[in-house]
Amino acid sequence: MTTSQHGAASLPVRAEIREAHERAWVRIASPGTWWSGSERVAIAAEARAARACGLCRERKRALSPASVAGNHDSPSATGLPDAIVDAAHRIASDPGRLSRRWFEAILATGVSEGHYVEAVSVTASTVAMDTFCRGIGESLRPLPSPAPGEPTRRRPTGARGGEAWVPMLLPGDLGSDDADLYGGLRYAPNILRALSLVPDEVRGMQSLAPAHYLPFARVGDPGYTPPGRAITRAQMELVAARVSALNQCFY
Repeated sequence: MTTSQHGAASLPVRAEIREAHERAWVRIASPGTWWSGSERVAIAAEARAARACGLCRERKRALSPASVAGNHDSPSATGLPDAIVDAAHRIASDPGRLSRRWFEAILATGVSEGHYVEAVSVTASTVAMDTFCRGIGESLRPLPSPAPGEPTRRRPTGARGGEAWVPMLLPGDLGSDDADLYGGLRYAPNILRALSLVPDEVRGMQSLAPAHYLPFARVGDPGYTPPGRAITRAQMELVAARVSALNQCFY
């Protein structure tokens, strides 16, 4: 156990978590597949701003978020398309009421499916790390400085649509560039498959998520508790189920 480097730590934090956060912030600041490093940091800034956004707050109170118009309270001059600003805010503040019609409206503005998936990943990673800091009473980490470079713009050829809003890579459809993607698992969890149109985002999630929960290969083993955890697997699942219910997660 070690203290976190995010701020003045009041609780011990496993080195595994601290190192996972370090890797995630470096990844967010680096050029991705469809967004540059500066654009990825801007998406993280929008996701963080959603917590204090007046429009997000009013939509959350409304019977339908579509009934409330307006502009998001955004960091100055992020330069992102309005559709991606809205996506980052909605995913961060009210994910339980996203709809396929909303998603298709984003694509209609010219945002590609790959751009959307990458924005989802950056937003989810930012919210996860920020929520962890708030949960243990620490200040949020300052957003990183963007790294130079261009996006790779590589779309995997084996991605297939029809099952979800976006095309996904099934374990049997992996090409040579992505053979490592699911670590040899015959069935990939949906949380990974959902990001697989942008394979590097799957790799990023595999680096961040297990430190907070479980290695993905052990999710199906109800008797497994990772070494060094203060609570049992059953207790972990009880907490996870309660948090998911409060967040209106369909899982």
